[in-house]
Amino acid sequence: MSGKQAAQSGKIAVVGGRELVLGYRLLGVEDAFITTKEDAQKTLMDLFNSEGYGLIVAGDEVRSSLSAAARERFESSIIPLVVFMPPTDSAESQGESLSKLARRVLGVDIRGSAQ
Repeated sequence: MSGKQAAQSGKIAVVGGRELVLGYRLLGVEDAFITTKEDAQKTLMDLFNSEGYGLIVAGDEVRSSLSAAARERFESSIIPLVVFMPPTDSAESQGESLSKLARRVLGVDIRGSAQ
């Protein structure tokens, strides 16, 4: 299956801590993997290279465990789209993360600040 077919199928995978993964499993996402910092990069890379997913959601703790090269590769990908979820207790980082995502995917600055 090509990356474009995966994106059209809407298949989703989730990688991260227990709380994030269980939340997505409750929503019906079957491909949800609880990882540790030690195996997070390998799990994410395996899902990314499988070409079976249109969207991969990963916890911010996964992002922080990645090498700089891996982080750049995932953050610049469109198919599959890799989204890093900020911690639920940090409203400021969530807004910034959504802003970066909108700028990367849509090319739009949603913060509304004049620069």
